[in-house]
Amino acid sequence: MADREFDVVLFGATGFVGKLTAQYLTESAPAGARIALAGRSPQKLAAVRAELGPAAAEWPLVQADSNDQASLNSLAARTRVVVTTVGPYLRYGFPLVQACAENGTHYADLTGEPLFIRDCIDRFGEQAAETGAKIVNSCGYDSIPSDLSVYQLYKRTVADNTGELTDTTLVAWLKGGASGGTIDSGRAMMEAIAADPKKGAVMSHPYSLSPDKAMDPDVGRQTDQALQKASNIDPSLNGWVATFIMGAHNTKIVRRSNGLLGWPYGKNFRYREVMSAGSSPVAPLVAAGMAGGIVATMAAGAVLSRVSAGRKILDRIVPKPGTGPSESTRRAGWFTMRTFAHTTSGAKYVCTFAGQGDPGYQATSVMLGQSGLALAFDTLPEIAGILTPASAMGDALTDRLRKAGITIEVEPA
Repeated sequence: MADREFDVVLFGATGFVGKLTAQYLTESAPAGARIALAGRSPQKLAAVRAELGPAAAEWPLVQADSNDQASLNSLAARTRVVVTTVGPYLRYGFPLVQACAENGTHYADLTGEPLFIRDCIDRFGEQAAETGAKIVNSCGYDSIPSDLSVYQLYKRTVADNTGELTDTTLVAWLKGGASGGTIDSGRAMMEAIAADPKKGAVMSHPYSLSPDKAMDPDVGRQTDQALQKASNIDPSLNGWVATFIMGAHNTKIVRRSNGLLGWPYGKNFRYREVMSAGSSPVAPLVAAGMAGGIVATMAAGAVLSRVSAGRKILDRIVPKPGTGPSESTRRAGWFTMRTFAHTTSGAKYVCTFAGQGDPGYQATSVMLGQSGLALAFDTLPEIAGILTPASAMGDALTDRLRKAGITIEVEPA
């Protein structure tokens, strides 16, 4: 792809996260990087470019529309990498994946939608593998911290010769809010399941994104629901943990990485994610409320998504896509993910993945931007197809994020 016009095209540059990612690229892209901004409106793209300052003054603008396959084919043929923030991906994402798969163009997105990824695997996986396209899903807070944490734990067990991974649990602490785009993605999945109830199995099965069903480990029940004392996970932890709303998606990505890499984490690898509810006297009630609230909210959303009147109600009460918090609020956010792992030899490790900034906005723009730069400029594994961050960019992306100020450390527990 050396003769292509651009190194990276950012599609969706006029959206909220798109603007943040564009700003990050002005600060972090290497000198001479050929970057372009893409979207439906040339006028809006020009306005965004003007706000980015001198570093982006010469960036070309590319008009492309998710509803215009020819424009996406042209975009994909002109660049080495497409980074896209245009979601919900179930509604708008398939034509761009098709264009990248056909043209052998690398791709990174922010999807937290298992239904979208499963359809991409089935519809475009073989072609992407044939053309050499790396189609990398979930390159933001969902699911890079989860995926790279387990990958680095695996690398440490190999270095120490301490056996394969077994019971592994990620505990999340964070300060940040849910974006309108994330909520709209949830709605898109609920509507898809309402139209075809069989798709519900993709959401509920832990290995629904597996690359080879015949190789799925038989490790018994792995639930994403949680309400328990944190010390049950590791004696160093206090308080209570509850269900982590993105755990159901992140765990599927981690298990897919295991499969794509040839099951190196081990055939007895069990993985789940939970969220800290704190250690105050009311923490058990908080944990119970978090767990029950997530289930109740999802159930209510599923019911409302089934009928036109219900969808109109959701339109009025949920945050709109493309909206987000102020800069001061974004900068005040933070996240810490600690993943506790056991091995077949009895060794225990913990991986800490932590950073400053609202995880869904500030930190996500860093992760997505660095993913695009890694795909464009780094020497990566030869694997192609519908991939995960760890399988496509493992060590290269880890190194980039560390240099970008994100903590990624593995230590004996």
